[in-house]
Amino acid sequence: MIETKVSSPSREVTIAHGRPTVLIGERINPSGKKRLAESLREGNLDIVRGEARAQAKAGADIIDINVGTCGVDEVYLLPQAVRATMETVSTPLCIDSASPEALEAALEVYKGKPLVNSVSGGERSLAKVLPLVKKYGAAVIGLVQDDEGIPRDWQRRVAIAHRIVGRAEAEGIPRQDIIIDCLALAIGADTSSGEAVVEAIRHIRDELGVNITLGASNVSFGMPDRDLINNAFLSTVIAAGATCLITDAARVRPTVLAADLILGRDAGARRYIEAYRQRQGAKRSGHA
Repeated sequence: MIETKVSSPSREVTIAHGRPTVLIGERINPSGKKRLAESLREGNLDIVRGEARAQAKAGADIIDINVGTCGVDEVYLLPQAVRATMETVSTPLCIDSASPEALEAALEVYKGKPLVNSVSGGERSLAKVLPLVKKYGAAVIGLVQDDEGIPRDWQRRVAIAHRIVGRAEAEGIPRQDIIIDCLALAIGADTSSGEAVVEAIRHIRDELGVNITLGASNVSFGMPDRDLINNAFLSTVIAAGATCLITDAARVRPTVLAADLILGRDAGARRYIEAYRQRQGAKRSGHA
């Protein structure tokens, strides 16, 4: 069993098939968040700190940090956001940027073993990002897309995953430090996209053995009653082999815990029952 480990100075998170599903909190990302984007342009990291605290409290095991928006100097601000988050919570971090220069600036200040989000199967990305992952001893998310974009079929996604793993291992990055993102697409635009993701997950799990992630809410974009679709999708991909999910922990953690319970990853139902009691306590406090 391949185990991917990421850490902060005081906490280590293990991602592996057969273990409880790991949640990567997605909310520190200015895409579609006007207040966060404006605060980042001003250099104000108060919202970043607040979101970090809220996500850690909601059960995020790892917190993704992305500051990429118009008018922001990522090379300067990403390490500042990483420092601010490290000072606020003990949760390990996922450093998220399309800029290799910003990634390196953030990796230089990180304490522990971070997760890098991300490298793709495109040649420029492989050449720029993988040496940084090796240099700083990080783990990395590999996106199943290349210079031609995101494949619609599962077969090409699997082929790209093989390419990323092969190039990473040639760079000296061990397989346990590679997580593949199978890239969920909106099912409203293509009703076969969900099936393609599930098949890609199954084949990558069986052929490469690596850990697998997804941006869990992308599948429902543009559809009504999105939470219903997202929850069904979460259970399906966890059963297929996804081991960590990039998501809003506060919204999905009960569903993920239920899926883990059904799949035998929660001995004595302890995690599920503990979370249930916490929710009930919060409800009673709210009525008090």
